Amino acid sequence: MTTGDIGLWGVPIAVIGGAIRVSTPILFVSLGETLTERSGRINLGLEGTLVIGAMTGYATAVLTGSAWAGVLVAALAGAVFGLVHGLVCSLPKVNDIAIGIAMMLLGTGLAFYFGKPFIQPVAPNLPAIPLGWWSDLPQVQAALNVNVLFLIGLALAFAMHWMLRATRPGLIVRVVGDSSDAARAMGLKPAQIRTIATAIGGAFAGVGGAYLSLYYPGSWNEAISSGQGLMAVALVIFARWNPIACIWAALLFGGAGALGPALQSVGVTQGYYLFYAAPYVLTLGVLIATSSPSRAMAGAPGELSITK
Repeated sequence: MTTGDIGLWGVPIAVIGGAIRVSTPILFVSLGETLTERSGRINLGLEGTLVIGAMTGYATAVLTGSAWAGVLVAALAGAVFGLVHGLVCSLPKVNDIAIGIAMMLLGTGLAFYFGKPFIQPVAPNLPAIPLGWWSDLPQVQAALNVNVLFLIGLALAFAMHWMLRATRPGLIVRVVGDSSDAARAMGLKPAQIRTIATAIGGAFAGVGGAYLSLYYPGSWNEAISSGQGLMAVALVIFARWNPIACIWAALLFGGAGALGPALQSVGVTQGYYLFYAAPYVLTLGVLIATSSPSRAMAGAPGELSITK
């Protein structure tokens, strides 16, 4: 290719590149929620965990000058939120969904309060791999810059799939998620295992938040998550609690989110903004399509509160 007007060919290229960029935080959050739900607990607080991860990751990167230090601190903050959620939900007569909403409000509130000093400072960005090197078009090169965290997310999805199917820890998680009574008969402690799974899931969501603030869009502000933590819960149901299916579902949601900017990038000036609502419309469509109890819960862990 030579430099020139990319034209309509830019739409699929921009959508593909945008799908990868937009899907990365959704992928991490959905993987974390998949692990949590496979253990028999639902965590609606991941929206707050995503935001607190974005804030702590950005603040750490500003203070240390290292984006990877920001990712690590974001994962730690997410794990702490997941741990608190898991411990509270382990108490008698506590509802997972109610606690999740409370943790979502707590996370967003803390992030907004402590993150105000970091709205203006500029943090270093996470590195990306330039897969558009073969083109002279700057639009193609920009669209095909793939962040390292996306590749890490792909590897984690396959590793989690293998872990759940072929390892003793995976069997333990599945047993606890399907039947607390069977888990206790095996000498397991369901509350502890669910708390650990929720903490690990929170760490994943924290990494997703760090991606938002340290790469795309690459800044910290109070509206950075745009509901992606809640979208991930619907995505996990859509993916039938399968980590590999989460990859394709996240890319689908990411592609929907990238459609509006892609049309704008090729000169469509009327109506493109309507496509910015595509991810929310898709989420609503997924929820409606899976609203039948027999379809929505097919393959769901038996101990999930939404199945009872």
